[in-house]
Amino acid sequence: MSFFNVLKSCDFTSARSGELTTSHSTIKTPCFMPIGTYSTVKTLSSNEIKLLNYNLMLSNTYHLYLRPGIEILEKFKGLHNFINWDDSILTDSGGFQIYSLSNFRKIDNNGVEFKSHLDGSKHYFNPEKIIDIQRYIGSDIMMVLDVCPDANATIDEHKKAVSLTTAWANQCIQHYKKVGPKYNYEQFISPIIQGGTNEKLRRQSAKELLELDAPMYAIGGLAVGEPKDEMLETVELLNTIMPKTKPRYLMGVGTPTDLIKCIS
Repeated sequence: MSFFNVLKSCDFTSARSGELTTSHSTIKTPCFMPIGTYSTVKTLSSNEIKLLNYNLMLSNTYHLYLRPGIEILEKFKGLHNFINWDDSILTDSGGFQIYSLSNFRKIDNNGVEFKSHLDGSKHYFNPEKIIDIQRYIGSDIMMVLDVCPDANATIDEHKKAVSLTTAWANQCIQHYKKVGPKYNYEQFISPIIQGGTNEKLRRQSAKELLELDAPMYAIGGLAVGEPKDEMLETVELLNTIMPKTKPRYLMGVGTPTDLIKCIS
């Protein structure tokens, strides 16, 4: 099975149309993922989402880990069965949620300690655990554990985020190679390029992560408070670096205008 095929390219821009194929569905790209953070898209049933011609849903590892929890998801043999969804699922690793809960977490070189926003209980995520949680979820596309600094973070904070994100991406990939999928279908891992709006750090992050030769790549650390023109400049820069033959996930950018500008 080929994970991604480019079907058509634009002569004047870097825009592409393609097909991304998982064990559950073939997704036409470019696409927008409906957000089912807690495994449901608000006000819509799974069938209604299908009727809107969406076949890739976004859910969140952090929130699913806390509720309904891994034991329940394992009992159902994954999130697809739990929500009656037979198309594809992508799960964010929880890096953004950990960033947004800055008063409840502590980052070290090995992972992140955080307090649940639900009951204050303490938990610890490291790269291996993040992959294991997503294996139990059974998502078709898994995101690595990353560090997502605020747009106003210092250059040293961004440097540390890039360093940890690279190390953790490698650990995530190596762990999955050892343990494999939880259920009887393949799951794909995507590293996340960080570096804020700093050109040097973005180039460094991209270079280090591209050496891992993952099936797809994501642009993280945008939509966290930076000016729109700097966001677009960062996307344009990474467009010259990221491989044209692999899918790209622009994380957190969801307004129609921004999507069209970034796709072009």
